[in-house]
Amino acid sequence: MQPTNSQTVSNKSSFSTLGGKEVIYKHLFFDLDHTIWDFETNAKEVLFELYEMNGLEARGVADFDDFFEKYSHHNNRLWDRYTKGFIKQEELRWKRMWFTLLDFKIGDDALSKLMSAQFLERLPYKTNLFPYTLEILEYLKNKGYKMHLVTNGFESIQHNKLRSSNLRNYFIEVITSEASNSLKPHAAIFEYALNKALATKEESIMIGDNLDADIQGAINVGLDTVFVNHLKVEPHIKATYTIHHLKELEDIF
Repeated sequence: MQPTNSQTVSNKSSFSTLGGKEVIYKHLFFDLDHTIWDFETNAKEVLFELYEMNGLEARGVADFDDFFEKYSHHNNRLWDRYTKGFIKQEELRWKRMWFTLLDFKIGDDALSKLMSAQFLERLPYKTNLFPYTLEILEYLKNKGYKMHLVTNGFESIQHNKLRSSNLRNYFIEVITSEASNSLKPHAAIFEYALNKALATKEESIMIGDNLDADIQGAINVGLDTVFVNHLKVEPHIKATYTIHHLKELEDIF
């Protein structure tokens, strides 16, 4: 049973109270982008490279920060539509760039698809992580937790991110939306992840930054949750635990 109120971490605790009894967590399921891998910083670095490579300033995109802000808006909007099943993966990949260029009155399908391909080629090799990522993963590994990833990201890209950022060895199973044929917050991807990890719900917990995809999705299948609130937003869903910095995971595990 989920706690009635989200708990901001302050005391040591490594067990859930599912079913009215204490159960030690054994399996930790992490989200990747925006939780441990700093998507915003990495994407901004790549987009600046593309901005210069493709001569966007000469085509009327005078301010890179404005370009990045618009791209972020369209990326978030289309990811939301993708996770809800309204658009396909390929449409997401290039339409976010297409809409961004349209905002600057550049109606160029070929350029949109070229920049989309360039973005996906370069992004996985960026290595910015949130503060304390490697330290907390090492801490959890040394304590014997079995760690896995559950991500809506694209299969090959997510694996390249893990290798480039020296994260791969921390995770036993890497479950992507492509491999599971499902997307967070749908129950199927969480059930697939539990089966792959040979994990029970009672001994597992989901750790992520997205309230709808990570937290509500996990709650719906009976998992405890940790909301990683990097942005310090007001949560509209109550997670089992809420943290604002990855180091605070030490207070749970």
